[in-house]
Amino acid sequence: MSVLQGAAPAAMRERDLPTARGRFAALDNGTFDNGIDDNNDGRPPLLALHGWLDNAASFAPMAPLLAHYRLVALDMPGHGRSFHYPDDAEYSLFSTILDILAAADALGWERFALLGHSMGGAISSLVAAAAPERVSALHLIEALGPLSADAPSTAERLQDAVTRRRALDVTRKRVFNDLDLAVQARMLTPVAAVDEPTARLLVARGVREVEGGYLWSSDARLTLPTAVRMTEEQVQACLRAIRCPVRLLVADPPPPYFTPDLRDARVACVPGLQLTVLPGGHHLHMTHPAETVAALGLSPPP
Repeated sequence: MSVLQGAAPAAMRERDLPTARGRFAALDNGTFDNGIDDNNDGRPPLLALHGWLDNAASFAPMAPLLAHYRLVALDMPGHGRSFHYPDDAEYSLFSTILDILAAADALGWERFALLGHSMGGAISSLVAAAAPERVSALHLIEALGPLSADAPSTAERLQDAVTRRRALDVTRKRVFNDLDLAVQARMLTPVAAVDEPTARLLVARGVREVEGGYLWSSDARLTLPTAVRMTEEQVQACLRAIRCPVRLLVADPPPPYFTPDLRDARVACVPGLQLTVLPGGHHLHMTHPAETVAALGLSPPP
């Protein structure tokens, strides 16, 4: 077994999930032998969406504590082992909403709960707003809605995105001749720095072997700035459209892009939202899985 084959926790298995939009890779704790999915074991369905440039292994530490759910952790499009968009397409919030609904359709899930970390939490919020009849509950970590921007910055942001997208076509990804170098690079990622065990878990699923070493498997287009962001007013309008129960867990200290003032303004848009603040870093769901499961109301019934 190579170093890249051991990322799935014992409670979950690798699976491919073909959809009309592309083929997802996922970790799944259900039964799906010979392509037949057992959706009738009585456990409530829980679809887990990871953060930016992470992958489904983000939920491996929590998985043993969620055996009472039918848990499927996706590699989001362009991440981990899932499909990348065609060269002539671009990633967007709208496209990702369609991707998540397509994955749920492929699982045969008409209604399901979402567990989302960071970017995955932002996407989960928008899926619940766009298709409220599909989402039974939101369990969010370090995100409530997507990043926003004020209207006057629109042209400058668009110019920067176009310039950097055109330049990307002539750049190459770094090849790591030693997996430890990739782990060190992931540990030092700005804003979302992680400890070594966490980094190793994410890197094992987030690289692929190439001649000369290892290459990040994520799509380089994901590192580019978003061309157009919603205004904060638009984000809050989407949050007001959420109809399901919502639990939000945030870390203390907070990330700079999700300040307490911004968080509280968004929380006020979702009646009944239950907020928990715990000491920890941005990936506290990986470093403190038991506390995270309890804070999000995901513990098994007594």
